[in-house]
Amino acid sequence: MYFTDRGIEELLERRGEESVTLEWVAERFKEFVDIHPDFEIPVERLATWLARLDDEDEDED
Repeated sequence: MYFTDRGIEELLERRGEESVTLEWVAERFKEFVDIHPDFEIPVERLATWLARLDDEDEDED
């Protein structure tokens, strides 16, 4: 189990029944980076990865 799995499991436990829009998620990403600017690059990479999931032509990094 990765360390991040605990956070993901907590998210599912606490909010797994909720429905949210991608707009809501994007706003939470922005808020998080405003509070934790050191995480700007990982958040940007996650957002880009999520945005391009259906792009078959993209090579995985």
